Amino acid sequence: MTTTTILWDVDGTLLFNAASGGGELYHRAVEHATGRELHPPLPRAHGKTDGQILHEILEAFELAPELHDDAVAALDALSAERAAAGDRREIAPGIAEALDAAAARGWMNALLTGNSATRSRLKLSGAGLDPERFDWARSFFGDRARERREITLAARAALPDERLVIIGDTPRDDVAAVAAGIPFIAVATGVYTVDALRETGAVLVVPTLAEGLDAVLAAIEALPAPGAAAA
Repeated sequence: MTTTTILWDVDGTLLFNAASGGGELYHRAVEHATGRELHPPLPRAHGKTDGQILHEILEAFELAPELHDDAVAALDALSAERAAAGDRREIAPGIAEALDAAAARGWMNALLTGNSATRSRLKLSGAGLDPERFDWARSFFGDRARERREITLAARAALPDERLVIIGDTPRDDVAAVAAGIPFIAVATGVYTVDALRETGAVLVVPTLAEGLDAVLAAIEALPAPGAAAA
């Protein structure tokens, strides 16, 4: 039988976004990597990968791209400090029930996120969502990806025979899903509304997983196995 893997986004999907936006951490991480202050900070757009944000900051300040790995390490360290100081996210409505329902059907829950694996674990555990509920061998991270489609293409290449579906909260998730030929289901628990997400190519848009779980499960069950459409 074909394995079904749900690739969950973290920020705005599994967990509500940070009240502060969290954008200043990226700027501070690059400052740590360079050892000097940089002004002014760049605005942050939702849906970008950590890798893209860090690359853009380095380019904006005409810094060497070789500093990227140091900036990633600094971002992980700053995130760990913030978590240790008590910073916590909140689990979005219906997520625990959705994970349970997927597992009960024999589907795999995994991650596809612009965060690093370290930051993903910190956010999930801090919110009280057990990281071990996800298959980390099937998960994909964006701390070194300049474009989100790099992550989706990596997922499709690594899991060519699996039925994949991405659940996310931004139009960027849709664009990246399309690039890899992976269906996208949108949930409006981030900064984008249901109406805005209906402008994407999502096979389904729901306000929250609490309200739309049955529809989401039915949509996933209806997805064809890889190669079925061509056959």
